[in-house]
Amino acid sequence: MSYSLTEQDKATVLALGDDERFNHFVNRVCEQEEIWILTDEHGCMMLTTDDEEDCIPVWPHADYARDWAEGDWQGCKPEAISLNVWLKRWVPGMTDDELLVAVFPTPNETGVVVDPFELKDALDRKKSQRRRN
Repeated sequence: MSYSLTEQDKATVLALGDDERFNHFVNRVCEQEEIWILTDEHGCMMLTTDDEEDCIPVWPHADYARDWAEGDWQGCKPEAISLNVWLKRWVPGMTDDELLVAVFPTPNETGVVVDPFELKDALDRKKSQRRRN
């Protein structure tokens, strides 16, 4: 279900500021109805923020996630999660486990870190807006 992504498109989006990339993520996820994570043989990869908070990084396309699979993460593979599964299972599970979401981090590790329900609210608002149009 993924959209095609050119190198130029990717470079343009990666040059956006964190908040603009967050909005791009929300728009693309609502259009494509999938979220991309990185996994290895042990499961989903996690990051630790500068504030020592654990979070799961997410991307709107496999290619962005794949770009992260370098160094310590080179054995990781992008995996799609349907938006429905994310909202119904991952959001409550991450909240129970006290995990945050790193939304669309770039290879230089900038991104927006939010509570799972904050991302859910942004996605719900966008979906509601799309239904009205």
